[in-house]
Amino acid sequence: MTHLNLGEVIDVLMKYKGVSVEELVKNICSVEDMLLFQSNKKYPTIEQLNKFAEKLNVDINYFFNLSSSGGFDYSISIINLIEKYKRKRNYKEIYNIIINEKENPAFLNRLNRQYLVWHEGICIFYLKRNKCKAISILNQAIDITNPLRKNLTEREIEILTSIAIIEKDDLNYSIALDLFIDAYNYLKQLPHIIDSRVTLKVLYALSQLLTRLKRYEDSLMYCLEGITVCRNYEQLYLFGELYYQTGENYIKIGDKEKGIEYINKSINIFELQNNSEYVDLVKKELEHLLREW
Repeated sequence: MTHLNLGEVIDVLMKYKGVSVEELVKNICSVEDMLLFQSNKKYPTIEQLNKFAEKLNVDINYFFNLSSSGGFDYSISIINLIEKYKRKRNYKEIYNIIINEKENPAFLNRLNRQYLVWHEGICIFYLKRNKCKAISILNQAIDITNPLRKNLTEREIEILTSIAIIEKDDLNYSIALDLFIDAYNYLKQLPHIIDSRVTLKVLYALSQLLTRLKRYEDSLMYCLEGITVCRNYEQLYLFGELYYQTGENYIKIGDKEKGIEYINKSINIFELQNNSEYVDLVKKELEHLLREW
């Protein structure tokens, strides 16, 4: 979990309130002192903090609450809400949250700002169908933490994957495939994977696209890798989807019995998750695949 230090809290509040360094430090400390506070190389006294709080029109406890171990509860709750709406593909609600939180001090540090910019780009595509603007915003999101695009982090790989998914949804399969492969290769370079869902998202999206391109054997390879990741990390995220995709690939290459076995397992997984919508969808897709076979 990332937390603001005291210097960052002062910095984001100054930006939010539109107060310059010179205005804030007047009759309290020197500009040089403030620069040291902001870089976390020196700490203000309680008396100085109290005067800063008065000028910024906040309670002095605000500094301690936001920079303490529990200080990110608010931003975490907002991020969790966005993730909840993302699972439901409710981009309208996500966009409304982003508009409301953009200037909130809790979201002015780099990582939280990046999170909002990332999801703003996603919303621009799915709500307004403006692909150029959406991809431009997503690239800006990566640039916030890695303008040179060197050794991408998990978060940056997720954003790159979002660009690939947009290209796929816009039927630019060749570009999308290159981006998915890039994301996959970046993941392989990471010394440790913190969130296995990032890997699963890339593997599933890549396998979907390869199936669409009728590259069933290649798709199958990534599907089976994804299933292995789910098992190794005891992760249910995309577990049912990967079983379905595996089954579809087996049917497409002529192994109907194995394909049906995997698809039935995907149905069992969705039933355990009480996901009746996906149970019905997979059953219909299986009927369709068998009619085509």
